Amino acid sequence: MARILTIEPLTQAAFAPFGTVIEADPACMRLINGGTTERFHALGAADVIGEGGRVIINIFRGQPRRFPYSLDMMERHPLGSQSFSPIGGGAWLAIVASDEAGKPGLPRVFLATGAQGVNYGRNVWHHPLMSVDAVSDFLVVDREGPGNNLEEVFYDEPFVIPYPL
Repeated sequence: MARILTIEPLTQAAFAPFGTVIEADPACMRLINGGTTERFHALGAADVIGEGGRVIINIFRGQPRRFPYSLDMMERHPLGSQSFSPIGGGAWLAIVASDEAGKPGLPRVFLATGAQGVNYGRNVWHHPLMSVDAVSDFLVVDREGPGNNLEEVFYDEPFVIPYPL
């Protein structure tokens, strides 16, 4: 029997246990550069630990997944947070899970607009990048440096994501 996951809209409140949503929030906007630029300040914070670790900025190019998608694994980064912000604006899925005794629990699937990014907290279970409709580029901020900063766990029985809605 398939374990079908529900897709939720990505909101600050729903995503809070896993990190922060990165989007232009008028509550944190301030004008800079002589009033010609709106700065949406401190939408997320990179969090890295471990000697020799540093924050880096990357571009990831995600290939669209085929749906329905069989979700059989999750990963986490114990030494650093990881943010994904789309460049070019396509919808995408952010998939997270709470930690249950060192393993990922029931996944939650969030539909993000092309104007929303996320910053997964350090040590938060999440699925790798999931573009849905087209090849998509993402600005990714994460950690580089010594130490094991990747843990992957495979589910005994996969879940199904039934995109599109």
